[in-house]
Amino acid sequence: MTTPMIEIDTVTKYFGDKLVLDRVSLTVNPHEVVCLIGASGSGKSTLLRCVNRLVEHDYGTIRLDGVAVEDAAFGKTGLQKRAGIVFQSYNLFPHMTVLDNITLAPRRVHGVARAEAEARGREVLTRFGMGDFAVSYPEQLSGGQQQRVAIARALMTRPDVLLLDEITAALDPELVGEVLAIIRGLKDEGMTMMIVTHEMGFARECADKVAFLDGGTILEEDAPERLFGSPRKARTRAFLQRIVESGRL
Repeated sequence: MTTPMIEIDTVTKYFGDKLVLDRVSLTVNPHEVVCLIGASGSGKSTLLRCVNRLVEHDYGTIRLDGVAVEDAAFGKTGLQKRAGIVFQSYNLFPHMTVLDNITLAPRRVHGVARAEAEARGREVLTRFGMGDFAVSYPEQLSGGQQQRVAIARALMTRPDVLLLDEITAALDPELVGEVLAIIRGLKDEGMTMMIVTHEMGFARECADKVAFLDGGTILEEDAPERLFGSPRKARTRAFLQRIVESGRL
């Protein structure tokens, strides 16, 4: 029996008195792409950030490859090395070149020698069509290029899992396609991914499984053709109907 790459078991999270995640359970198998959809405030991003402990959950268990994320075997930096994350805001340091941005964590946090980190960095940038921009600064790049750099930075540690949080939300519509093409390529290479997205067409095409969150719970999860084609819950149907009416599906 295959051990899930990510196993989320009855995870609960409060922010103060506000219940944000309510006994959420979800598994992501190796090489699987799972998309989290739902209205703003439904708990999607919080759940994603709990996986690599950027947010600490209050109750329940999260395991990465069978090991609880709090286990001392990981350490926080070790966990975040194995579970890379990319945000909707690129979070690049404006005073650093592209190459310095993506090699900073490997050098400063994980102790990789500069020469080794830079060789790896140039390799990853070239893979994403950004090899000619290694000495450029973020302000010299388009939004789509900056997001490609952010994805490259997350891949620098060769993570087992990639967590993507609304990575196209800040992009102009014409730039969305180039970033989604990179994600499709990573899927084809077998990268395990959890993706928070409002791009329903992308979720329908790329995901192996889609989970619909509402009010801090997973109300429904299924293969994309089933969830989008014949959702079981009235709340899911109402959400998707609004998406259809807005022309996004």
